[in-house]
Amino acid sequence: MAVSTSFSGTKLEALLLKSAATSSFSHLPLFCKSIRSRRIPFQRSEFSSLRCEVASSDVLVQNDEIDRAKSSNLSALEQLKTSAADRYTKERSSIVVIGLSIHTTPVEMREKLAIPEAEWPRAIGELCGLNHIEEAAVLSTCNRMEIYVVALSQHRGVKEVTEWMSKTSGIPVSEICQHRFLLYNNDATQHIFEVSAGLDSLVLGEGQILAQVKQVVKVGQGVAGFGRNISGLFKHAITVGKRVRTETNIAAGAVSVSSAAVELALMKLPEPSHATARMLVIGAGKMGKLVIKHLVAKGCTKMVVVNRSEERVTAIREEIKDVEIIYKPLTEMLSCAAEADVIFTSTASESLLFTKEEVKNLPPVGHDVGDLRLFLDISVPRNVGACINDLENVRVYNVDDLKEVVAANKEDRLRKAMEAQSIITEESKQFEAWRDSLETVPTIKKLRAYAERIRMAELEKCLSKMGDDIPKKTRRAVDDLSRGIVNKLLHGPMQHLRCDGSDSRTLSETLENMHALNRMFSLETEIAVLEQKIRAKVEQNQK
Repeated sequence: MAVSTSFSGTKLEALLLKSAATSSFSHLPLFCKSIRSRRIPFQRSEFSSLRCEVASSDVLVQNDEIDRAKSSNLSALEQLKTSAADRYTKERSSIVVIGLSIHTTPVEMREKLAIPEAEWPRAIGELCGLNHIEEAAVLSTCNRMEIYVVALSQHRGVKEVTEWMSKTSGIPVSEICQHRFLLYNNDATQHIFEVSAGLDSLVLGEGQILAQVKQVVKVGQGVAGFGRNISGLFKHAITVGKRVRTETNIAAGAVSVSSAAVELALMKLPEPSHATARMLVIGAGKMGKLVIKHLVAKGCTKMVVVNRSEERVTAIREEIKDVEIIYKPLTEMLSCAAEADVIFTSTASESLLFTKEEVKNLPPVGHDVGDLRLFLDISVPRNVGACINDLENVRVYNVDDLKEVVAANKEDRLRKAMEAQSIITEESKQFEAWRDSLETVPTIKKLRAYAERIRMAELEKCLSKMGDDIPKKTRRAVDDLSRGIVNKLLHGPMQHLRCDGSDSRTLSETLENMHALNRMFSLETEIAVLEQKIRAKVEQNQK
């Protein structure tokens, strides 16, 4: 079974003090003080995946005993194999989501936490370098910053990830804790399925988030740390997102955040000016292109697009016919803004494109558009300063303001969401069944290795009795015979250890068979899995 190395300091202390077994790779110097002493942590050495503290009221060690303890080489793996640590080794690794989204966190914090796609592999590597994290993935968009991990310990894993987020963003841990949400196992699975289906988006069923989930998988391929559980979770989430959109038509009328931005702009403009308002789009990336498409869908036939290079604008112009799209370089951005009534910004710039002083000096807009110049900033980090709202003739809207758009047609939205939830519940059960089925893999490997050891030992005995001058053909025939016998004997047990997780009855029987084989052959699968995990963390932290 998948297990956890989550041990409390006092519990592990008791295990370590009971044994002085030697180890080829682990040295844990032990320091103790009397009952009145404050808690003194273990020194972190080669075995850096365990952090322990000594605080036992039952053990008093004198100075000479401390010296002996320091010189003892204690093997944590041996402790686990020989001690009564059974209840710790049977804890299953947890899938955990540590998230901050538009529903819980203001844009000012999200933009500091945002991680560019190019840095996702680095972030995964750093997260998996933490003591209690096995696998990781990052989903960072304009509306959310979510970290998915497989944690050996829920509590310690969350603590380590939160501290990492604080370190990378400069936001205090206490402030992150105030806004974050935490989800575990089934709840975490259901959440990413809802995200992929567009149920957690401001615009119900928007398709852009599904593309972003796909990108997580694409970027994660080949990255150490984007492991079997996390990659399986995100791949299943893609399947769920596609199925929900196909079976519920949930995306009808709401495609992306960009479409919501366009709808909000039109809500704020007087209706007679919809066809005549001067539109400016800054940025011709994915978001900017979607803004242009939605403006055209709403009847706009002319707009100015400011971008770093002309190639993207030319490609958009070729794709969208019968619309006048005028390209301008970034150097002419302010002069273009002076002639625009509505300005959409969607760039990757980490600094503000418009300051209060610059906007204040722009000429006023006409009465036909309500005497207000509108800024629709759908970038994270933001491209337009919030303080610009202090000006009388300007209004700035960012991604948090799109909530106004999704308030319409609530009844139909809820009906489609309920249909989608039934699909997500069904798919969540299938994913959990698949994950449960992975528990049999260590037993299969252990059983085959056990049988192979016996085969090789008996083969050597047989060949030694036959003498040194055995023909190669005879030696090969005897080896094939022994291998064939073992394979045939293992065929039945192996068949009863395999299932795809789709049938709950079959899965239950498979897990029962796994536990029975563990007992019959003393395979110690739980300890073996824990040993593999500890060794992996040790090797990782030694690099």
